[in-house]
Amino acid sequence: MQPYRIFRIAAVAEAFSWAGLLVGMYLKRVAEVTDMGVWLFGRIHGALFVAYIVAALWVARTERWSVWRTLAGLAASIPPFTSLIFERWVAKRRTAPEAPISEMSIPS
Repeated sequence: MQPYRIFRIAAVAEAFSWAGLLVGMYLKRVAEVTDMGVWLFGRIHGALFVAYIVAALWVARTERWSVWRTLAGLAASIPPFTSLIFERWVAKRRTAPEAPISEMSIPS
């Protein structure tokens, strides 16, 4: 699997885990119903946070991001849903990857 595809999946998953964690915090602190959401989504979000950081560093290295772009990508993991915004921003500025050899036309 390509590093950018893994980064994209990690960015989306990290954002969804933020949503789950925010709902869990609401249920625990505001509605005072249960703390199960925080317990569950806290663990899930923690794992996906680490996966996003690793994926961001991997794609930064393979696609030769600048230091500033890499730092922005890492910082995007902190505010809720910012990983999605950063991934979309990078996708618009990304150069198209080369097609695999099997998809290239061979002259006859």
